[in-house]
Amino acid sequence: MADGDRLRDVAAERDFQIGAAVAAQPLRTDASYKKILRNEFNYVTAENALKMGPLRPSEDTYDFSDADAVVNYAREHDQTVRAHTLAWHNQTPTWFQEWDYTDGQLEDFLREHVHTAAGRYRSKVDTWDVVNEAVADDGTMRENLWYEAMGEEYLDRAFEWANEVAPDTDLYYNDYGADGVNEKSDAIYDLVERMLDRGVPIDGVGLQMHALHEKPGIESVAENIRRFKELGLDVEITEMDVAYLPEDDPGDQEARWEQQADFYRDITEVCLDEGVDTLIVWGVRDSDSWIPNWFESLTGDPLLFDSGNDPKPAYHAIKDTLETYEPN
Repeated sequence: MADGDRLRDVAAERDFQIGAAVAAQPLRTDASYKKILRNEFNYVTAENALKMGPLRPSEDTYDFSDADAVVNYAREHDQTVRAHTLAWHNQTPTWFQEWDYTDGQLEDFLREHVHTAAGRYRSKVDTWDVVNEAVADDGTMRENLWYEAMGEEYLDRAFEWANEVAPDTDLYYNDYGADGVNEKSDAIYDLVERMLDRGVPIDGVGLQMHALHEKPGIESVAENIRRFKELGLDVEITEMDVAYLPEDDPGDQEARWEQQADFYRDITEVCLDEGVDTLIVWGVRDSDSWIPNWFESLTGDPLLFDSGNDPKPAYHAIKDTLETYEPN
């Protein structure tokens, strides 16, 4: 594939960022993985390396080796870097037991973690997902350890601490299942509006777009993006993949991949229509996807490249849209 035909080059012509979630191990060992990543994507997000658990192998130790591998590779290949994530209810360190800490100690623990991680990458990371998935599926605040210790304002503190050490970094709230207008996205809208009213330094909202068991309606996605942007926030598609349940699968790979490509095309068009300049897929190739390990019922080919390193119809759908689509 000639350089001029690369997806990242077409995206750059549209001032668009097309990204992928990246793991450190294949960066070290898989030449095909590295080739696709550097040739086709101009944006990189750390899949796991910057989550609290992988960063904290013991109470008094940080291990930045995997995170450095991802960040440094991206910078070497002129790719924007998104760091994921500072405060989340999952993937805390294996040694960490919340009942060993008072509320005040949990606040100190989170502050120190945010300062250390965000501070280390202040000159290399363009965006942080500061808080991830703070809202439950029913629209209530998720009862996680940070919320139980500090209340809703744990989000305020996390954003403020990140801004203290990385003031030039874009700071995002990120969540799943809120891509269209629904009960959960309503709650997230209300949450970030309250945060803005309190003066919290939040720059944007990440819509994960894991289009798995259900697919959001395209106009609903557009409406949702518009209302967050009307708050003065940027919006990015941060973790997209597209899989199907057996009853939704058209029955053969070719038909499924064409259906999948249509959805990727629709979301790319929404991005261009609504002024969203970033779309990130959650993995490089189908063989790198998290889905088969979590959902046996779903098809295991949700990304832009197949397990043999070849571009799929979804890849061409995004590329063609970026080359030819004229926004409404």
